[in-house]
Amino acid sequence: MSYNVLIVEDQLMPRQLLEIFVTESGRYHLTASISNAALALTFCRSKPIDLILMDVMTEFGASGLDASEAIKREFPAIKIIIVTSMPEATWIARARSIGVDSFWYKEVESAPILEVMDRTMAGEQIFPDCAPSVPIGLTDSSSFTDRELEVLRELQTGDSNTEIGRRLAISPETVKYHIRSLLQKTGFHTRTELALAVRSLGIVIK
Repeated sequence: MSYNVLIVEDQLMPRQLLEIFVTESGRYHLTASISNAALALTFCRSKPIDLILMDVMTEFGASGLDASEAIKREFPAIKIIIVTSMPEATWIARARSIGVDSFWYKEVESAPILEVMDRTMAGEQIFPDCAPSVPIGLTDSSSFTDRELEVLRELQTGDSNTEIGRRLAISPETVKYHIRSLLQKTGFHTRTELALAVRSLGIVIK
């Protein structure tokens, strides 16, 4: 049996590698390969799709998770595997909540993507226990508490401690305490340096 696959990936080299894996597998058929998640639902409406390999951050800022939610709502039988290299702390939980079938990190997963595809099509759900740890400054992302990750996400807005505290329902002094802890752990000197670093590494995405 051959399954029809849609690839949604905006980076050329990873997309080409996925295309090779699919076309040379002998058991999957590449129906389409696109760079913008916003177009995925249209393809599902116009072509028979059994499986989608979906990146999260795609062309023009289109979210693969938002696209997956819309597709699952209209076509719940279509299997979706999130394929990403960015260890954003909230994506695994979001993927589970919207009905994504499996989740695969490009660089760190031990199971090859074809194995994950086979197991997913057989009815399994393959999810990592947590996002991979990423080195940042003097430490790595596994050393951050859940609250520190929330503060990191809010730092990217450039807002004041008062505004951040209001959104997180904590005091400005508590926000300042967490920022000081984050700076001590990472070795960065300013909140701006810290925010730019975590953004570039994909640890937290606003």
